[in-house]
Amino acid sequence: MMDVLHLNKESFEKLTSQTEKAVLIDFWAPWCGPCRMIAPVLEEIAAEREDLIIGKINVDDNMELAAGQGIDSIPALFFYKNGKLEKKLVGCMDKDTLLAKLGI
Repeated sequence: MMDVLHLNKESFEKLTSQTEKAVLIDFWAPWCGPCRMIAPVLEEIAAEREDLIIGKINVDDNMELAAGQGIDSIPALFFYKNGKLEKKLVGCMDKDTLLAKLGI
């Protein structure tokens, strides 16, 4: 069982470039309603999937990183495989829809 990791710029760069597992990064903010709605979905997936690491980046605390990633709407979900960005998804969705869009 994996917990959702809370990341900053340094841990984001290390995690997305150096891990063998797939990584899903949630760019979010505490004031964002859809971000709060998708949080339990991500926690459930993290608890169920050993093959996937889920990280969260608070855009208010990491504005430079969010801007550098081109984040203009949240929640923004970035999916990495083998150190490469594979997909970008924006908005709240249920668990089945999210996993289907990620193809996992």
